Amino acid sequence: MTNPYEDLEAQAFWRTAVAQKGALALERLWQPKFQVKPEHKIVTAGSCFAQHIGRALAERGYHWFDAEPAPPWLRAADARTFNYRIFSFRTGNIYTPRMLLQWLRLSFEGGETELWEAGGRWYDPLRPVIEPSGFASRDELLEARAATLASLRRAVSEASVFVFTLGLTECWRNSETGFEYALCPGTVAGAAFDAGLHSFHNTGFDELREDLEAALALMRVQNSDLRVLLTVSPVPLVASASGEHVLTATSHSKALLRAVAGEVSGRSGQIDYFPSYEIITHPVFRGMFFAPNMRSVVPQGVATVMRHFFTEQVRVFGEVVPAAAPKQKAPRKAKGNADLVCEEEMLNAFAK
Repeated sequence: MTNPYEDLEAQAFWRTAVAQKGALALERLWQPKFQVKPEHKIVTAGSCFAQHIGRALAERGYHWFDAEPAPPWLRAADARTFNYRIFSFRTGNIYTPRMLLQWLRLSFEGGETELWEAGGRWYDPLRPVIEPSGFASRDELLEARAATLASLRRAVSEASVFVFTLGLTECWRNSETGFEYALCPGTVAGAAFDAGLHSFHNTGFDELREDLEAALALMRVQNSDLRVLLTVSPVPLVASASGEHVLTATSHSKALLRAVAGEVSGRSGQIDYFPSYEIITHPVFRGMFFAPNMRSVVPQGVATVMRHFFTEQVRVFGEVVPAAAPKQKAPRKAKGNADLVCEEEMLNAFAK
């Protein structure tokens, strides 16, 4: 061997791996570290794109783990309105590592947070739109939160695989306590915006990594066998409060999240990164997987992402037999992007 490049396989070179293959014939985009079996309890959480992953796994016969099922008396349409069967627990979207860490610390370590009251109704700043009209009382809010915290504990303790989709770096925090909000106060019911109390924060690489590593470490304390699959949402920002154009702000945010996911997953055999972000957004795909608004991912894009997921699992670990349908209901099948629950979309209401 005269140099290290002589023995590299075809996928290491752009000409043979990309140019000669074409976008729809790409292969080996992922070398999975661990097998995801149909019988595994698979938890999904994070940005709205995580809903696509949960649905695709359930439709393939995999055990998507619903740790907080809807009450049996609640109709299916109403269950979705109240955010059941969206993620594996009723947290709503968890866009940032800090939000995941906050949820986990409340679940396993306890503690209190501020609560919002407006017009006689109560709202949870961790998930202000989980109840469309708010809670009737503070006690009702705390009871509902306690149920979700218990479900999160159950999910982490019993799951085989935890899929977390990173979505945003931009967030709003309480400048006195450091508490991070799910959405900017004043954009939804529950709290008026206070410029002296509510501060914008665009999280940097080190803080993102530290928060994510702390969240994963906390989960591993509860479940040493838990494997984590990180993804990055390919969906652009709805709006940016950074002062940048929303397009460049999106590039900044996604680049940081992708770098953090790669850095964290590279340090452990139990943490992997799956390139759904690249499959949707890379220039080689020429934007073919985006709807005309250049933001929503079309069903063909989701199908392509999951084809790569299942193909590479089979290539590395062999064929599997789908599990019998679990007793719990699978996440509701999508009827298009309008069927996704994406709380960030509410910011569109403020576009001039």
